[in-house]
Amino acid sequence: MTTTLTGDRLCQLRQEIDLFQFLTDDCARTIAGYFHLANVRAGEVLWREGDPCDYVGFIISGRLEISKETEFPGRQVILGVYSKGTVVGELCILDLQPRAVTAVALEDSVLGVLPQERFAALLDDHPRVGIRLLKGMLLRVSIRLRKSFDRLTDLF
Repeated sequence: MTTTLTGDRLCQLRQEIDLFQFLTDDCARTIAGYFHLANVRAGEVLWREGDPCDYVGFIISGRLEISKETEFPGRQVILGVYSKGTVVGELCILDLQPRAVTAVALEDSVLGVLPQERFAALLDDHPRVGIRLLKGMLLRVSIRLRKSFDRLTDLF
């Protein structure tokens, strides 16, 4: 089930989720209509590795497991478990390549969903606000990448 993300709700999320820290309340109200909310049930596959990239998601509540196939058929490695405040599906939203990972809801979750065509429209219609959103997304991806570096060095 999907519902519209209201400007007031996005303003509230701006206070709760650092991903939206670069948005002002006016910015949040401006772009809220580009998003919708998706309720995802525990165990539901959001996408599989290789699926087309059609949206980026912002976890508002719940937890998602992100995994990747290994060279051994049927064997996957869990890359992370992500919760509130995390952006997912961002790797392919700009280059439109197929999904690099599989995403599964570990528990009932709510996502703010920004479809690819709405993302492109947001950037065209409100480039300054789009840059603010991209800064928040880049911040979250940078934090995730730094943590990955730390985990890799712990292995050696």
